[in-house]
Amino acid sequence: MHRLTNQVRPYAWGARAAIPRLLGVEPDGTPQAELWLGAHHGAPSTAHCRDGSRPLPELITQDPERVLGPATAERFGARLPYLLKYLAAEAPLSLQVHPDAARARSGYEAEENAGIPVDAPHRNYRDPHHKPELLLALEPFDALCGFREPSATHTDLVGLDSDLAVRLREDLSHPDTHAALRAALTRLLSLPCADRGRMIDEFVAEWVERDRVCAHAEIVADLAARYPGDPGAIAALLLNRLTLWPGQALFLPAGNLHAYLQGTAVEVMASSDNVLRAGLTGKHVDAPELLDVVDFSVLPIPYARPDFLDGRREFRPPAPEFALHEIGPGRVTAHLPGAGPTVILVLHGEVELVAEVGEGVTLSRGESVFVQADSGPIKVEGQGHVIATTIGAH
Repeated sequence: MHRLTNQVRPYAWGARAAIPRLLGVEPDGTPQAELWLGAHHGAPSTAHCRDGSRPLPELITQDPERVLGPATAERFGARLPYLLKYLAAEAPLSLQVHPDAARARSGYEAEENAGIPVDAPHRNYRDPHHKPELLLALEPFDALCGFREPSATHTDLVGLDSDLAVRLREDLSHPDTHAALRAALTRLLSLPCADRGRMIDEFVAEWVERDRVCAHAEIVADLAARYPGDPGAIAALLLNRLTLWPGQALFLPAGNLHAYLQGTAVEVMASSDNVLRAGLTGKHVDAPELLDVVDFSVLPIPYARPDFLDGRREFRPPAPEFALHEIGPGRVTAHLPGAGPTVILVLHGEVELVAEVGEGVTLSRGESVFVQADSGPIKVEGQGHVIATTIGAH
């Protein structure tokens, strides 16, 4: 087992105190949005080994079959295929969608061939991998996720006379659900630059003045105040508005348009940084690319249901790269499978980890380890709350 030192991503929407509290350090007043635990090149963890410390990707590439296990190395190559994050959102994240594997690969190759630097602000695909993700709430967590019925949004717009409201009602009246949602989102993302600010301001002003009574009543005004002139504030009306309670989880496959609004959670995903944005951001928005990737289906909210196994709650969504395990909170005795590499984070308390092979280790709040595949299954025992990530199903 290798203790980890992990990097914090200081995105503007991050909370000031949640991650410092987890790590047991004093807040410095700056936003701290995500703690990354993994080997993604954007912010790799450092593994502390007996012979010194090194970036986790370096540890893996030195002997991938031993570190990852032969099956994982054969499936994914010499790379850790998942990334675990501790996420602390004080303000809304961008309205976004992730590509599927084929689109990620072709998009990455096209931008590489075009000579676009991988860190260019206008680049869409920074790696050739897809990014399905699972989010587990640690406290009440607000989100927008997936399309609701066009008729529901149409009802919310009844009685509004602004130019944009009238046009959106026309779009949403289309008898085909996919066509209705595509038309409405396309309209919002294609507003003429000369008129966009005026049209959005008129819509928001009327929305507030009419004092709409619906699940989205406050979110439109709040998003518009945070992101003036951004069509994402109105696009929120097309999506399901929900609150996850501690222990509830969402699995977001490719094509699901979503935005996280506020709260603390852990998130595990395929190790990728491919994000296509529709709004609520100052970053690059590529409307045509996003509209090709979005799934305009109206589907049930994609709650993830756990299985209860060996003293843990196991979330195993249809993504081969990862499974997420929650142990505790409280007095715990649990066992984690040892078929591949494991990343473990203690959220609070103190637990002892004992592997089938090698020495054990005691972890406290905010501490984490990377467990090589050749360590075998792991016993977790103590008083606390623990998150672990392993390889997903074949």
